[in-house]
Amino acid sequence: MRKELKVLLGSALCCMLIHTAKAQNGAQKKNAIDYVDPTIGAVGLILEPTRPAVHLPNSMVRVFPARKDQLDDQISYFPLTISSHRQPWLFGLMPFSGTVDEGSWDKKFTSDLEKISPSKYSVRLEDDGTTIAFSPSARSGIFKFVFGAKEDHYLRMQILNSGSITLDGKRTLSGTEEFNGMKAYFYAETDQDISAASYQGNEKKKTLLKLAANASSVSFKYGVSFVSIEQAKMNLEKEISGWDLEKVKAQADLAWNKALSKINVDGGTEAQKRVFYTSLYRSYERMVDISEYGKYYSAYDHQVHKSDKPFFVDNWLWDTYIALEPLQTILNPKQQAEKISSYVAMYEQGGWMPSFALAFGDNPCMTGNHAAAWMLDAWVKGVRNFDVKKAYEGLKKNSLEGTLLPWRNGAATSLDEFYTKNGYMPSLKIGEEETVKEVHDFEKRQAVSVTLENSFDDWCLAQLAPIAGKKADVPVFMKRAAFYKNVFREDKGFVWPKDADGNWIEPFDPKFSGGQGGRLYFTENNAYTYNWDVKHDLSGLFKLMGGKKKAEEKLDNLFQESLGRSKYNLWYTFPDATGMVGQFVMGNEPSFHIPYIYNYLGAPWKTQKRIRMLMDTWYTDNLFGIPGDEDGGGMTAFVVFSMMGFFPVTPGVPVYSIGSPVFENISVKLDNGKTFTLVAKGNSSDNKYVQSAKLNGKVLNKSWFTHDELLAGGTLELTMGDAPNKSWGAADELLPPSSMN
Repeated sequence: MRKELKVLLGSALCCMLIHTAKAQNGAQKKNAIDYVDPTIGAVGLILEPTRPAVHLPNSMVRVFPARKDQLDDQISYFPLTISSHRQPWLFGLMPFSGTVDEGSWDKKFTSDLEKISPSKYSVRLEDDGTTIAFSPSARSGIFKFVFGAKEDHYLRMQILNSGSITLDGKRTLSGTEEFNGMKAYFYAETDQDISAASYQGNEKKKTLLKLAANASSVSFKYGVSFVSIEQAKMNLEKEISGWDLEKVKAQADLAWNKALSKINVDGGTEAQKRVFYTSLYRSYERMVDISEYGKYYSAYDHQVHKSDKPFFVDNWLWDTYIALEPLQTILNPKQQAEKISSYVAMYEQGGWMPSFALAFGDNPCMTGNHAAAWMLDAWVKGVRNFDVKKAYEGLKKNSLEGTLLPWRNGAATSLDEFYTKNGYMPSLKIGEEETVKEVHDFEKRQAVSVTLENSFDDWCLAQLAPIAGKKADVPVFMKRAAFYKNVFREDKGFVWPKDADGNWIEPFDPKFSGGQGGRLYFTENNAYTYNWDVKHDLSGLFKLMGGKKKAEEKLDNLFQESLGRSKYNLWYTFPDATGMVGQFVMGNEPSFHIPYIYNYLGAPWKTQKRIRMLMDTWYTDNLFGIPGDEDGGGMTAFVVFSMMGFFPVTPGVPVYSIGSPVFENISVKLDNGKTFTLVAKGNSSDNKYVQSAKLNGKVLNKSWFTHDELLAGGTLELTMGDAPNKSWGAADELLPPSSMN
């Protein structure tokens, strides 16, 4: 018995060890996609929520439930895809059971038990117990509906803009949708017979497709196209065979894990990992490849082109040039060249370099010629496989021949002529009415922001000019790069609007003037934010502020200054100014680089302090976890960088400013086969300050490193502590480069 007992105990112990080892291995082998929670940030604090999009990285098909936000349990339909983030959604689909009456066409369905990952969506409808599942491919997708009630069952489809739906047989249907001057198409198949189709009205925009009486479930697979219905059918046939939704999901999992596992993190909390990998997932929502197996439709010349190369659209450059594109330049440099080549093709096809290159054409939102910053940054970081001469030609045309006015495309106006002659965009005097017809009624002139942002973009053109063989253009653009000085009022220490006669606008409140969103003078933010929008000449900016010491005091004040009014009054006028810390605005893109400016002032410990506080406060793993409009990766790429512990302050200058990583170990798999690793020894919520650093075993006393050093692989080792080392990175000769050179 003792022998048998020993054997049994030994066996039990062995089983326990094996079970423990499996559990440990299971934890260690948790895939990156398992940390992604698409509902993070899905309730907007004031403005738009994120959408829990189910899609492949950079793919055409992006699907989510149509509703107000994640707190809304009423689903109207599922778009088969979207044309762009917050732009027209295309082709609505929803299951329906019961008796058809007038309310059936627009009925919303109460939902519960929702589960969302990048590769699969599922939900149950409370009304009748129907379950819905969806998984995506690149240009196609598959739904499965399992009905919960013993009633008549239908597929309800609708055109969301204009167009029609056609039932082509018992198990096939197609549709065409017109939106913003172009067309989208779908082709779909079902695995159950459709016995009848009924339409609401004569336009055939809404149809109820009745299923065979014995159908307890139905699968619906489809392809989308911007070329034709026939191409949509081909896209489906090439991507999804059979009816196995889980097989499609498995392929999506592989694609996502390949993309997300380019960055691996250890340490930190489970919540921080969810925030990090969800942010990385959102960094792959755009740009979107709309090439369709050897051809693509371009809205920039309204032609179908034959090409074996990708054609990327959907880039909101005002939002994405600061962090998203620099992040993708690290992770996917070859794809960056393809994206830029797409922009160059759009210029050749349409005559202007786009700003917001959407599927239906350039949507000239916001301000600036930021394609210049994007393309320069990519080039100086080694992305060379695009026509830089043609790119420069288009960027130069935008700057010198196009209008700089916000939310407008086309040729220069009288205000642009004034800008070139006088070196700033003039603001209206108090009470003066707009007389220039080209100025947008709502967006106004945004005169100070226009001057600041185009000064930076023209600096970028000055750097690109010799690369493109146009060295003679350098003085032209360097002169324009200094225009920012013309709107900085030294006696007040702020950027300030100036009228056409050269007088400073009075009265003016740097916190609040400019009307709704500050748009008479600024873009969605006030002078406190735009005071720091001189990325290309921070040393020159510090001189205007009275030197580095005074600049540091002013930067401290940014985070400490009161609102000067109630939050209600503030957000009624500045709804984009969310995530406030003093006058600092975490929820808007022009602020992203600002906490890192302390590195340029010899006080990197303040960068470390601010970044940790901002990450912990505003980026959490819940429905409210994004402080402003996310804009398809524009904001969350900042989170990826900052949680890794570094940030590219000036696109076009290939260096990274060191912050305070939230993880103990971060490894980045590079396209060249090497790995860059950042180790933060002793890192914790308290130990947020860098005590010392080594790069590949050599002492690093400066608060930055170069892109070339990153590409070479190796290890950046930071020793962390709970009190700042105020001497590390403080010496003048060690400050990061950012200048007019």
